[in-house]
Amino acid sequence: MAAPLLLIAAGGTGGHMFPAQALAEAMLAKGWRVKLSTDARGARYTGGFPAKVDIVQVASATFARGGAVAKLIAPLRILGGILAATFRMMREKPSVVVGFGGYPTIPALAAAVVLRRPRMIHEQNGVLGRVNQFFAPRVDRVACGTWPTTLPDGIEGVHVGNPVRAAVIERAGAGYIPPGDYPMSIVVIGGSQGARILSDVVPAAIAALPAPLRDRVRVAHQARDEDQVRVIAAYASAGIRAEVEPFFTDVPRRLSEAQLVISRAGASSVADISVIGRPAILIPFAAATGDHQTANARGLVDAEAAILIPEKQLDAATLADQINAILAQPQAAERMAQNALSQGRPDATLRLVDLVETLARNT
Repeated sequence: MAAPLLLIAAGGTGGHMFPAQALAEAMLAKGWRVKLSTDARGARYTGGFPAKVDIVQVASATFARGGAVAKLIAPLRILGGILAATFRMMREKPSVVVGFGGYPTIPALAAAVVLRRPRMIHEQNGVLGRVNQFFAPRVDRVACGTWPTTLPDGIEGVHVGNPVRAAVIERAGAGYIPPGDYPMSIVVIGGSQGARILSDVVPAAIAALPAPLRDRVRVAHQARDEDQVRVIAAYASAGIRAEVEPFFTDVPRRLSEAQLVISRAGASSVADISVIGRPAILIPFAAATGDHQTANARGLVDAEAAILIPEKQLDAATLADQINAILAQPQAAERMAQNALSQGRPDATLRLVDLVETLARNT
């Protein structure tokens, strides 16, 4: 008898793909077969998925990008993806379908609705994305990564937390070395593809630190391709030791060795910071749908584990003051690290696995 099949559908950002990867790893360990349905953008993030995961690219589209022609044909591309996914699902009969958000999840979830396969969604943010908003009334379970999550009337969510990758779990609760008179590490994460405003402001802020502190700082800064050269130059001109890359594959290790994290407030970043337990300065993306990044940051901020700086208030002087306040107060930094740990859900993947297995048993 073949092992049960889990079909995971996830969109083309790290925020969707990293939790999907965590669930895939856990379900394979339990003897399940796992298939991932994504699009070309999502496929860029599949390098960390176990080799046993069967990855299929589906036809999908978004109404948020492209010109008038692209938006006009988007429904046709999505419909084609749904038809293809429905025929595949009739053959494969997955035991459970789990969507993690993003337009590429539409074909698999729509097919699961049509064929009445057990299905659920996982929302990473404190506000449902557009696709999850549509499917929330049409699935068997709504799992929430951030709590509380704003849900449609009549919809109940289950708080499981945001699954993190195995590499993050390996560093969970790693001992924190508070700031001191020795080299200190600052990790700058702008989401899976960096953020221009962090590239604009962070190098100048670190350059503005008092010289004795600035000289002890080393930086790992995730910047977009188009910003990389100028960010490298900005750090070099200030005499600051820095690694600048479009994407770090070893973020968990870097977080575990950091004295401070400066980051957007994407759900996966917040989850990683809290599970490993590090002081943070969070700058939510102002244009995020429903201001969901501010909602994501709220737990760490309320727990006094992070400082929130709204984008409109971000400048080099303000950020330098906050960096200095944390790194110049070792005991306060250590308390922030402990407070971050109190918000972490290292068992989020196990909670999600339990929901998947419960759905499978009840069919």
